[in-house]
Amino acid sequence: MLHRVALYTFGIFRRPSADPANAGFHARNDANLAAAETAQGFIARSGYAGDPGPPSWGAHAYPRFYVQHADAHSPSTLSLWRDLEAPFAFSYHGIHAEALAHGREWFLQPVPPPQKPAWPPYVLWWVAADHRPDWQEAVARLEALHDHGATPDAFTWKSPFDAAGRPVTLDRDAVRRFAGLNLARQQGV
Repeated sequence: MLHRVALYTFGIFRRPSADPANAGFHARNDANLAAAETAQGFIARSGYAGDPGPPSWGAHAYPRFYVQHADAHSPSTLSLWRDLEAPFAFSYHGIHAEALAHGREWFLQPVPPPQKPAWPPYVLWWVAADHRPDWQEAVARLEALHDHGATPDAFTWKSPFDAAGRPVTLDRDAVRRFAGLNLARQQGV
């Protein structure tokens, strides 16, 4: 059976979404989503009900860690990828990495050192090729990662598993290759 990697990301703004402090996030958001959609190994992503773009994969849900501001908005993404290295290359290189460097300006930090994380900022898991996860499944995986640590059902890039449930190591050569391809696409080369 063929598998794909599901990736759910979740953040909580420090201030309400429309606050000027979040302008940098909003200015980069569309470009980051567009870059993800052209990234090496990207398959698909869920949109958000009522927004232009791809359809939503079910009713949007928030994990129990969500702190609601007056606007009831907290950034989250749900996407499918060909392998573990592809979303890693996109996330930590190029346009998205530049946005991550500003994360502390916009988001509450889930890991106040040296304490245990208040919540994980993302979760990965394998799905069958014919399965499209919905927002509720993604939230359940994030909460399971928080509650039980990395397992084959909910893990991070620091403790990844293959589709058969065995611990693996990311292929760093593939990550570099994918990052280079993504950068060329982002630059229109």
